[in-house]
Amino acid sequence: MHIVVRESDEEVGRYAADVIAQIVRRGGATIGLATGSSPMSTYAELIRLHKEEGLSFADTQAFTLDEYVGLAPDHEQSYHKTIRDAIVDHIDLPLSHLNTPNGVAENLVAEAERHESNIRKAGGVDVQLLGIGNNGHIGFNEPSSSLASRTRVESLTQSTIDANARFFENPDDVPRLCITQGLGTIMECGVALLVAQGESKADAIAAMVEGPVTASCPASVLQFHPHAIVVVDEAAASKLKDRAYYDLAQANRERLIANGGTL
Repeated sequence: MHIVVRESDEEVGRYAADVIAQIVRRGGATIGLATGSSPMSTYAELIRLHKEEGLSFADTQAFTLDEYVGLAPDHEQSYHKTIRDAIVDHIDLPLSHLNTPNGVAENLVAEAERHESNIRKAGGVDVQLLGIGNNGHIGFNEPSSSLASRTRVESLTQSTIDANARFFENPDDVPRLCITQGLGTIMECGVALLVAQGESKADAIAAMVEGPVTASCPASVLQFHPHAIVVVDEAAASKLKDRAYYDLAQANRERLIANGGTL
């Protein structure tokens, strides 16, 4: 696991966006998009790269991690609408290339299987952007999720429901179910790119990076990923015990690249 610590949210976004941009520039990429507050600085930088430096997503496919059950795609709080507002409507990614589970599908189990199948048909996700919940969830894989789980219908924990209530006028309107890519699905991506900011994420980051691999912290499964990159700000990194080593390793990587090497 490659740990990168940056001083600010904006610097986290710039680093993560550069990782994605390198893959997109190769052509024909498939990227995984996450919602929530953590990826927003990454999206802001990708939009800037598109508008100011010509980064094109015209031949890119995109898959979202999850969707609320019960919200139509055009609902203001659906993740389909959220991801369009955050990035897709500001770049040249064709809307037909945006793949999101349908939260109002008649058969939700079949819809989850369809999303999983479409990822496979696209050749898998080249780079998956991820956030992390305070309880260690990624996607909507809540604690106790199988580390081998696939895209499925899942129940949200009360803590996740409470955290999402700020987006709804009435707390009773917050969905209790979702369709989410599974941990096994996520683990098949080429690069797992997780971003986190703020002290509220420090415990989850420490558990993910330095704790045991356990379903109690679903994100800890990324310890088994061959190409996992974790980009955090100083506050989110504040409880990492081996911080000095991570900084040393990152400095060595940057020195190697500066001298013409590759990783």
